[in-house]
Amino acid sequence: MEREFTCIGCPLGCQVIVKEDSGNLIITGNTCPRGEKYVRDELTNPTRMVTSMVSVKDGEIAVVSVKTKDAIPKDKIEDCIRELKGVCVKAPVKIGDVILENVAGTGIAVIATKNIAAND
Repeated sequence: MEREFTCIGCPLGCQVIVKEDSGNLIITGNTCPRGEKYVRDELTNPTRMVTSMVSVKDGEIAVVSVKTKDAIPKDKIEDCIRELKGVCVKAPVKIGDVILENVAGTGIAVIATKNIAAND
């Protein structure tokens, strides 16, 4: 088995090659330890941050940007987006406000990433 990954652990974007030899993984191409960690995690438990928008009631604008506070399992992304689809929060909204707790049963919260003032 040989696979190639583009590491997203830092801005370098190293092309990391993974080969299996007698059950051991041989990882090459990374220029820092984050590359090896990223690939090992990607092979065993891939996770991603999710960013989206939710509706705002009585706000100066109609939507607020949100993100998961931490990365969630990759296979939970669709569930996360589905849960966010019907969410509407009341203004005012502050950066860091919890918009949805335990999204998709992950134990991870979704938080606001923008301040939205209430309509006057």
